[in-house]
Amino acid sequence: MRYQGRSLRKKSGGRKRTHRTKRKSELGREPIDTIIGPEKKKKVWGRGGNIKINLVRAEYANLTDPRTHKTERIKILDVEDNPADKDYARRKIITKGAIVNTEKGRAKVTSRPGQDGQINAVLIKE
Repeated sequence: MRYQGRSLRKKSGGRKRTHRTKRKSELGREPIDTIIGPEKKKKVWGRGGNIKINLVRAEYANLTDPRTHKTERIKILDVEDNPADKDYARRKIITKGAIVNTEKGRAKVTSRPGQDGQINAVLIKE
């Protein structure tokens, strides 16, 4: 495991060897691009026996109305905008901050679906 900026050579000119290889918990993964569709989840094992649930596809969101403070499960119709990436809006990928059209109106996603395993959203006042 080589760190940026660290020399591979000793002062004497000898080569420095890595003291250990990467641990399972240090592995990187491809991002999970959550899209609209029949619900599909993926389990990923984390450090200390923890489980992270990745949401691959979803049809519903937990929508909170800020006026009434009520939360209900509402169907997602479309991804309108995604400030994380212009291309995400075109590909209909849901991330935190994405604006989605629901049966109740426009909503902003407040959770991280690829990491939390669910979509939480807040209704936008029109």
